[in-house]
Parts: sequence; C-alpha cells; structure tokens
Amino acid sequence: MLQIMSLLSLWMIPAIIAFILIYGTWKKIPAYEAFVEGGKEGITIAFSIIPYLVGMLVAISIFRASGALGFLVELLRPVLQMAGVPSEIVPLAFIRPISGTAALGMTTDLIAAHGPDSFLGRLASVMQGSTDTTLYILTVYFGAVGIKKMGDALKVGLLADLIGIIASIVIVTILFS
Repeated sequence: MLQIMSLLSLWMIPAIIAFILIYGTWKKIPAYEAFVEGGKEGITIAFSIIPYLVGMLVAISIFRASGALGFLVELLRPVLQMAGVPSEIVPLAFIRPISGTAALGMTTDLIAAHGPDSFLGRLASVMQGSTDTTLYILTVYFGAVGIKKMGDALKVGLLADLIGIIASIVIVTILFS
C-alpha cells in the first residue's frame, strides 16, 4: 500500500500538467501563450504587492522592537493565569493575525525552548494551524487589487482568528493536560 501511495504521489503533478495540456489542446486553447500571459500577470501582481508587504513588515518590527508586545503580555498575565492560559503563548496569538513569518518564528522559538511534545509546543503548533494572517491578507491582497472598504472582512477575519485561538487552547488543554 505504501509503495502505491509513493508511486501515486510521484506521478500526481506530471499527470495534472499532462491533463491540462491535453484538455487545452482538445479545447483548442493556446496553452503556452496562456501560460506566458499568466506569468506576466503574476509578475505584475507581485510588484504591486511589494509596497504593502514592506509596510506590514516594518510595522511588525516596530511593534516587537518597541516593547509594546512585552508590555501587553505583562498587562494580561494575571487574567491569563486565572484562565489557565500560559502567558508564553500570547505573543504568538497577537502576531499570528499580522504575519505568518513572524508567527512561524515565534512557534519555532517556543518549540526550541520547550520541546515539540511539550504543552506549549503542541499549543503553538495547533494555534499556528488554527488561525490565519488576517491583517496581512487584508493589507497586501486587498490593497493590491484596490479594495478600500474592508471593515466587514476585518471583523470576520479577526473573529475567526479569536475563535481559532480559543479553540486551540481548549482542545490542546483537553487532549494533552
């Protein structure tokens, strides 16, 4: 069974590419020209995203370097202790909706400090997978396509992140405590 899965995974992408080329030929679509046009659009989008990306990365760096994140964690520590939430996870919960790369760095640091099988390592891993980079998505992608009114998307995205954070804490606590 393992050999069949390995063989299937090896040939899946070439089979998909072949299917697309055969289907395009059957429908008389110029596949190469469509590919080149898509590449041009991709480069244009990438260049339009760069200013928003740089702005977001600078804001994240300022937030972390200023000590505002540490101050916020210390401010919330008594409430977190009463709720049974480890304060070491709070920076990840705050940074994850902003930047996936910064959150991945924090997750890596937590796992390196506490171990992958520790409560914090598992919680950081589950939280990383249960939330999304809402502010990053809104800033970069909405900005690149010119969407100015993003209030409802922001509310729903941050609510989904909050639910993901709470669910990850509850589930990891139930399963691994």
